[in-house]
Amino acid sequence: QVQFVESGGGLVQPGGSLRLSCAASGNIFSIYAMGWYRQAPGKQRELVATIFNSDRPNYTDSVKGRFTISRDNGKNTVYLQMNSLKPEDTAVYYCNARPPYARWGQGTQVIVSS
Repeated sequence: QVQFVESGGGLVQPGGSLRLSCAASGNIFSIYAMGWYRQAPGKQRELVATIFNSDRPNYTDSVKGRFTISRDNGKNTVYLQMNSLKPEDTAVYYCNARPPYARWGQGTQVIVSS
């Protein structure tokens, strides 16, 4: 029922930063946990970061200390601030609930390359 539109990706050099946004059609305040996921070419989608309605986040080890997930329930938007980007971060990034019961959006592509 809820639909998500991701934006903010692009081409960035290693060590650079990007801020991804996830705009939801409909309220997200009632969604207990939201997550950012990513999928590299030929790889399975993986969970990157989770934020709960309590505002406590958690992260996969590979991005811990570099990425920050946040949510603004009033704006129905979830963000992912990505700093110190590495080539291994190259992927299409998606947002969804956790567990991801909503339909996947188109994602936003992040390419980290020199």
